Amino acid sequence: MTVFWRKGYEGTSLSDLTEAMGINRPSLYAAYGNKQDLFRKVLERYGDGPASYEREALAQPTAREVAEGLLRGAADVQTDPQTPAGCLATLGTTYCGEDSSAVGKIVIASRLAGHAAIRARFERARAEGDLPATANPRDLTNYIGTVVCGMAVLAASGKTRKELEGVIELTMRGWPQ
Repeated sequence: MTVFWRKGYEGTSLSDLTEAMGINRPSLYAAYGNKQDLFRKVLERYGDGPASYEREALAQPTAREVAEGLLRGAADVQTDPQTPAGCLATLGTTYCGEDSSAVGKIVIASRLAGHAAIRARFERARAEGDLPATANPRDLTNYIGTVVCGMAVLAASGKTRKELEGVIELTMRGWPQ
């Protein structure tokens, strides 16, 4: 996972993967299929591991706490000194070429599923009166998603947790009351 996270899908060679796993190519193919299949499994593991903060945030009692949980959870992962900076799903496929469009589709499908869950949670919040009737759950989902992706780029560029906190505070000041 960290090899793809650090180098991106395109920048990761089969030699990088076999070296990191301590296996040879035939063993990699036997265990995981091809590089694309391995990346799909890595994304699943990322969702169950570092990005599990998303599920925890969605369980918060208010939409505001959901949004803040998503932002703070992302900042935790993106600036964790134990892992590469940024976000695997955001940065890992930034430079996917034509021949790896299937990988881009995998990431997009994963991102859309996450956005659907967030949007459903915000729709529920609006129906329960936790968000104003004028709040648009789709726009709020896109807003939070855009900020999280932007924070990933900032973290990968060397910005600190404290600097990401400033982005979070500013973002939350614009949250519907």
